[in-house]
Amino acid sequence: MKLKVGWIGKTKDAAIQALTAEYLKRLRHYADAEGMTFANEGALLKLREKTATRPAHSIVLLDPQGKQMSSEEFATFLENHQNRSPQPLLFAIGDADGFSEEARQSASFVLSLSRMTFPHELARVVLLEQLYRALSILKGHPYHLGH
Repeated sequence: MKLKVGWIGKTKDAAIQALTAEYLKRLRHYADAEGMTFANEGALLKLREKTATRPAHSIVLLDPQGKQMSSEEFATFLENHQNRSPQPLLFAIGDADGFSEEARQSASFVLSLSRMTFPHELARVVLLEQLYRALSILKGHPYHLGH
């Protein structure tokens, strides 16, 4: 499975950078995972389109109005995508203002981590941890058993 996690804007906080790197490293044990920084929403949304050098991506936007899932449901979501689509999955985290309505309408799926509001950089770390947890569930790894 090819997973990408994209965010808008540079990361200034060293702790967020370290946690991002750690969870991407963990994810790579289970999937082809990559973190991507985008200058703006438009640059991120261009990945929906196929080009000569890369496939179109299925984009999952993080948004408070999206669907909430348990960790087990999220694992099933990833498994279903893997079984039915060869497209890479791009999980997209907006800037502090979130995404436009146009972006939400064009996404393959809109996901909410919680009804609570998180700073966008913290949401990235929570998403990465949940991706790792979901893949560990699918692989039968004991990481999830301590919940």
